[in-house]
Amino acid sequence: MGCRGSGLARDVRRSDSSGAGPLPPAPPVFAILSGRSARSVKYTVCGATPEENLLFENVDFSALELPAPALKLREEVREFLKAEVAAGSFTPHLGHTEFDAEFTRKVASRGWIGMTWPRRYGGQERSYLERFVVTEEMLAAAAPCAAHWFGDRQTGPSLLRYGSEQLKQKYLPAIARGECYFALGMSEPNAGSDLASVKTRAERVAGGWRVTGQKVWTSWAHKAHAFFVLCRTAPDSGDRHEGLSQLIVELDAPGITVRPIRFLNGRHHFNEVFLDNVFVPEDRVVGEIGQGWKQVTSELALERSGPERYMTTFPLLVELIRRLGKAPDARAQEAVGRLTARLWTLRRMSLAIALTLDPGPDGERGAARATVDLATEAALVKDMGTFFEREIVDAARLLAAVEPTPDATDTFERYLAETIVSAPIATIRGGTTQVLRTLIARRLLGPLK
Repeated sequence: MGCRGSGLARDVRRSDSSGAGPLPPAPPVFAILSGRSARSVKYTVCGATPEENLLFENVDFSALELPAPALKLREEVREFLKAEVAAGSFTPHLGHTEFDAEFTRKVASRGWIGMTWPRRYGGQERSYLERFVVTEEMLAAAAPCAAHWFGDRQTGPSLLRYGSEQLKQKYLPAIARGECYFALGMSEPNAGSDLASVKTRAERVAGGWRVTGQKVWTSWAHKAHAFFVLCRTAPDSGDRHEGLSQLIVELDAPGITVRPIRFLNGRHHFNEVFLDNVFVPEDRVVGEIGQGWKQVTSELALERSGPERYMTTFPLLVELIRRLGKAPDARAQEAVGRLTARLWTLRRMSLAIALTLDPGPDGERGAARATVDLATEAALVKDMGTFFEREIVDAARLLAAVEPTPDATDTFERYLAETIVSAPIATIRGGTTQVLRTLIARRLLGPLK
């Protein structure tokens, strides 16, 4: 299957007389050239020369089919979510930014938090593909997953790989029970995209460290119990990537101040966090002192490759299709078909990474295999997913002549209002588009000369 007929370069215009411009052209997407087995798939980039496509010969998004346990689990999750919505347990909101402690406890009681972790730490030792299925269904249902999101996706796997036995025993079972919530303290006012420029410092004192600095864009810091803090534990050496470490800081510790960052619509989940001489015990160090940069970058495959990178606005696409009806005009058919094709491409890419994270022949479990080797694939998913999510919003605005209203009773109008406000954030969180494309170029082309 090649690129012909993909419609990537075509404009899709409104059928009314509003004067709205065309939908933005899509970026290149991967297409299958040959092979059907799980390890024989070759990829090309639409519009690229044969020489340019050679750059991608080491990029692997292998084909696969979900195993029977994952398919059975999908039905269980769907039934659970259907029952929760019918009971009025939650109101669907797009993304994973709604915080609901009671919902998180229900999810935990079914073994769906930390499900890939060892049983001795509260996990279920299930596959990353099964975790993928749970995440996908939660996003499709617009369920409120914020309370356990970071603990399940990043904190837990990081502790499994780098944490001491004491830290694993202290935090992992509590996260898996839905009783402990984590945030991430990485970005700073002048160190967002350029994370290696963090200024927050930790000075060694008797029994631990004193941390002083500021973090920003910290989701749910006002409700989380603790957060991972990337900070400097050594004087500047000329290499910004050296001397960085990760500490777990309790968010109710003396010296912590949390201030909200509100959207234009008044909603709030981002925060600034100020650390003023905060004491952190020595046993809260994650991994090795001075190895923080290596540890953070090894987590990127976990953060950038999941279904949340392309499914945040998926429910809006579903509602758009319902709004267009059974007989949409040709322009609408083309737009929806193009979006659906890219959705399946991204899903396949993300699933392939989930398969790679699963146990290898040596039995090594998931998170330990999420190394920098997957950084290119994860960055591609994140970059293409960001564009795709914005494109759904643009298509909805162009194809459905409605005024988005945040408090609308109509689901489509409410989702559209939510995504207009929140979709631009996708170009920043988890790595800006510019940073991701630089990473991809360097991995494929080598260092610039």
